[in-house]
Amino acid sequence: MLNTKKGFAGLLLGSLLLTSACGSTGNGGNEGASSSPEGQPSAAGASSPAAPSETPAAQAPVTIEFWYGLGGKLGENMQTLIDKFNASQQEVIVKPVVQADYSETGKKLQAAIASGDVPAAVLSSNIEWARKGYYAPLDDLIASSPDFNASDVIPTFLEQGKVDGKQYFLPMYGTTQVMYYSKEVLEKNGIKAEDLTTWEALGEAAAKMTVKSGGKTTFYGWEPMWGADNMIDATLSRGGSILSDDGKTVTIDSPEWIDTWEQFRKWIHEDQIMRIHYGGQGWEYWYKTIDDVMKGNAAGYTGSSGDQGDLDFTKIAAMEQPGWEGMGPGKPVASAIQAGIPAKASPEQQQAAFKWFSFFMSPENTAFWSMNTGYIAVRQSALEDPAFVEFSSRNPQSTIPLKQAAHASEPFQDPTGGKINDALKIAADKVQISNIPAAEALKEAQETAQRELDKLK
Repeated sequence: MLNTKKGFAGLLLGSLLLTSACGSTGNGGNEGASSSPEGQPSAAGASSPAAPSETPAAQAPVTIEFWYGLGGKLGENMQTLIDKFNASQQEVIVKPVVQADYSETGKKLQAAIASGDVPAAVLSSNIEWARKGYYAPLDDLIASSPDFNASDVIPTFLEQGKVDGKQYFLPMYGTTQVMYYSKEVLEKNGIKAEDLTTWEALGEAAAKMTVKSGGKTTFYGWEPMWGADNMIDATLSRGGSILSDDGKTVTIDSPEWIDTWEQFRKWIHEDQIMRIHYGGQGWEYWYKTIDDVMKGNAAGYTGSSGDQGDLDFTKIAAMEQPGWEGMGPGKPVASAIQAGIPAKASPEQQQAAFKWFSFFMSPENTAFWSMNTGYIAVRQSALEDPAFVEFSSRNPQSTIPLKQAAHASEPFQDPTGGKINDALKIAADKVQISNIPAAEALKEAQETAQRELDKLK
C-alpha cells in the first residue's frame, strides 16, 4: 500500500512539487592488514618500520551496492544521480543493482539477510524487519553529520521512517496517486477537468467518453491502476477507515468500503467504461495502462505522481483525485518512498550508504528528482533551487501532487506486519479481476485480517 495528512500544509509551502556481487567489500583500503593478538603489530610489520620519507598508500574508496526496483525514466534518472555522486567524490563508489520492482527488491533482500551477504543500501523499508534488527538505526549517523540538516526534511516524510522512536529509514522522495487525462479526448467530449471533482462526476464522464462496438468496449473512459491502492484512496475519501479508533477492530467491511469497491466493480465489469491491466512482469501492467492513454485507447488513468517523467504533457494533463458528493476534497494517501541500510553491512559500508543517501536528498538533487520524475521533493529548501523554481512555473502539472498532498490521508501502518494489507490485495483482485461482489470479497478479507490482528492480543 502506498504510504500524510498532518504536516502537508507545511509541505505545500515548502516545496512546489516537487553490479557486482552482493556484499561488495567496503573496507576502506584495509583489506589484508595484519596484526597479532592483543593489538600488537605482527612480526613482519615490526621488522621493517616505514622510513620517515615514505607516505601512506592512498585509501581505496568504499564500494557499496544500492538495490532498487525502478524502470523506465525513473531508472534512467536514478542512474544519472548515481553517476553524479560517484564523480563528485573519491571516498565512495555506488554500484547499482536493479530489480524489476519494489516487491522484488524486498524478496531479494530477505534472501540476502538470511545468507548474511547483504547490500549496504536498499530502496526499501519494512517496519517489522527494523524491529527484528535487520536494518541499522540511523540516528547516530544523522547526529554525526552536521551537513545533513534533518530539520530541512519534510517532517511527515521523515516521521514515516521512524520505528519505535528511532530513525531506521530516510525518505528518498514522496508520492501520491493522481489522475492523468488526454486533453484532446476531454475537449472532444465537451468535458472540463475542473468539473471532475467527484467520483460520481468522473463516472459520468467516463461513460460519455467510452466507445463501444458490437457490444465490446474499444475505447475506455478511464483506467484505474491495478491493485488495492487507488480503491483504498477512494474509500478513505468516503470516510472509511482500516481500523477502529481503538485499533482493535478491522473495519474494511463497512458500508464506506463496500459501496466504494462495488462502484468500481460495476464500472469495470458491468458498465465496462473502465479497464484494469493486471499481471505480467514487474511494472508491465503499469506501463500498459500508461500506454493506453498515450496511444489513444483510453481517456485517462489513475497513476503515481512519479509517472510524470514518462508522460508527454503536450497531450496529457494532470488533476487531483476526486472526492465523493457531499464529502469534500479527496483524501488519498501520500507517502514517502524510503531507503534503509541493512544491519549486517559493515560500519564502513553503513557510513558510505549514509553518504550516498545524504547526497540524493540534498536540495539540488531532490529538486532534480522531482523535476524529472514528478515525485515530491523531500526537502523544504528545494523551493530555493533556481532550476526548480523556473521548472514549476513552466510545468503546472508538477504542482498537482503537492496540492493533493495538502489534504492527503496518512499512510496505514499495518500492526500485523502486512497481513491486513495482504487481505486487501486479495480482495481487490477478486473485485477488479474476478468480478466478485465487493461485500463478499471484503467480508472475507475482514475476517482474515481480524484473525491476524487478534493474534497480537
